Amino acid sequence: MDLIRIKDVKKQYKNGVTAICDLNLAIKKGDFAFIIGGSGSGKSTLIKMLYREEKPTCGEIIVGGVNVAKLRNKKVYKIRRKLGIVFQDYRLLPKLNVYENVAFALEVLGAKKDEIRVKVLKAIELVGLKAKVHNYPDQLSGGEQQRVAIARAIVNEPKLLICDEPTGNLDPERSMEIVKILDDINQTCGTTIIMATHDRDIVNKMKKRVLVLKDGRLVKDYEKGTYRNEDI
Repeated sequence: MDLIRIKDVKKQYKNGVTAICDLNLAIKKGDFAFIIGGSGSGKSTLIKMLYREEKPTCGEIIVGGVNVAKLRNKKVYKIRRKLGIVFQDYRLLPKLNVYENVAFALEVLGAKKDEIRVKVLKAIELVGLKAKVHNYPDQLSGGEQQRVAIARAIVNEPKLLICDEPTGNLDPERSMEIVKILDDINQTCGTTIIMATHDRDIVNKMKKRVLVLKDGRLVKDYEKGTYRNEDI
């Protein structure tokens, strides 16, 4: 069953630049897909449209049965509550420790204290940070901070996890650790994962679905495999 359906989507900015053109795409529940492409390929725009940071100029973007392209601004929070989003720059709250950073995502939803504790400890354990639960962001490495960001994104058990260049600030070893954690979440929890990346080595090692964007168009769709430099 498709979790995401993108139909005839175009995104043109006010300055006349067309970032996405005639995009059609379906992603099934439980899939793990990499989105790759060079600078100006449209991958960041596509990612932002999925969580409604950007709206398409025309076309449909169906996420979990909801056409996010048609959502009114005041209703966007409803779809975002059902998603997990991981960014390149972590976006942790510096004055909160690991537990508190992850718990914050549930507190704003009004969850009960007992529920928060159970879910937070489960998420922290999933990303391998049980021993760092009382540490603050400045006491963690970049890779550990990204793990906290992932725990925060999955603590509400979303069906879809959107990752926008999550390894962009990390060295190759830490990057691979992060992607393996995402793979474990995909395999263990059945979470659908979409990850934008420029890291060819990670993509080729993981053997997941690869969606290649070029000049705003989907030019390749590898179900499981590698990609070549000439693809982008």
